[in-house]
Formats: sequence, C-alpha cells, structure tokens
Amino acid sequence: MSYIKNPFIYLVLFTGLNLLNAQSDFESLGETSFAINTNVVNNYTINFAINSRYYLYQDEAINFENRQLDFIHFSTFGLDYNHSLSLGLQYRLRASIDGESNELRLTQQFNNTQRHEAMRFGHRVRLEQRFFENLTILRSRYRFAIDFPLNGTKLDIGEAYLVNSMEALISHSRKLKPELGYRVTTQIGCLISEALKLQFGLEYRFEAFNLDTEQKLFLLTSAVLKI
Repeated sequence: MSYIKNPFIYLVLFTGLNLLNAQSDFESLGETSFAINTNVVNNYTINFAINSRYYLYQDEAINFENRQLDFIHFSTFGLDYNHSLSLGLQYRLRASIDGESNELRLTQQFNNTQRHEAMRFGHRVRLEQRFFENLTILRSRYRFAIDFPLNGTKLDIGEAYLVNSMEALISHSRKLKPELGYRVTTQIGCLISEALKLQFGLEYRFEAFNLDTEQKLFLLTSAVLKI
C-alpha cells in the first residue's frame, strides 16, 4: 500500500512545523466516548453519544481532573451513496463540574465520501451555533479524513483499521475577535463484531493560533455500538 505514504508525510511535516513555530500554553486532556448508531429507515440514521472529557496535564504538572460531560444527538439523512446531511443537538455540562458555563450547541453538517481501492476519503463541513450563559459563538468547520483497513482491502471482524484527519475551524462572536483553529487526529480502530467498534488515538489541537495560540494534546478512546 505504497500510495498511502504521502498523507502520512504531509501530516508529520505540517504538525512538526506548527510545533516549532507556535508559542503557546500546553495542556493534555483525555476524552472517552460511547456512541450508539441505529438505522431508522434506509436513508435515515440516528446517533446518540456521551463524551467525558478530563484533564491529564495542565499548569506544567500531571493533574487528573474532570472537565465536562457532553450529551450528543445526530440525525443523518442520506442523499445518495456518497452524500449526506445531518442535524445535531448537543448539551455540554460544565457548571457543576469545573464551574464554567454550560453550552447548548446546534449543528448542521454536510458529508461527502469517496472510495479508492481500500481507502475511503471523507469531506465534512459543519456549521455550529454555540450558546453559553452570556455568549453566543458561530463556528464553521471543515475536515478531511482518510481511513483504510490495515489488513487487505476489506475490513473483516477482528481486524484493525486506521483513521487520519485534518480539520480547520473559525469562530465568530460579537464580543470576541475571530479565532482560527486546526486539529490533526490519528486513531487506530478494531472491528470487534458486526455491531461493535473500538478506537484509540491522539488528537493535537492548535486553538486561536491567530491570537494567542494554545496547544492541546488529546488522548481519545471510544466505543461505537450499532443496533
């Protein structure tokens, strides 16, 4: 599978250049997610997820501390084999955990996927409206992702797969200056059964890099159950 080398080189070089050039505070967090997917009809699926986010390293010290809980719902409407539209509703609980504002988030999403041999390419565009106690933020996101099985050209039960993605974000608010963000993610997954997938990986975030860059490293773990 020599044709996958270029995406890896690009990811490594881009991440390395940003690490060398960015001056920022650094934090490390963990995020654990459990999601349930189900098909209602042929072209309509729903997803429910619970995410737990917690600090692992902050203020130059190892420090395990809960940060938030997310309760997420997505309804996805298939337009054809490669295109879909989704509507999302998310509630983020923080006030009773770390004292920060809770958040209600609305999401509109367009997704396009294409296949080339064993590889699947995905383009995702999201528009988000984030409502906090005293602030509303509008955010636009674009993500490019590649995934493929690590054994052969087809993913079978018990086999592993790799997911790589790059995402750009821009946030607007009347009270704050526009913020630009960038994320690089790599995850390894395993198809445990026809209904269950497990994923583990890392995500590096450059937040507000046009203002005062903050760097965050996320340790990601997730389980996805299809019913």
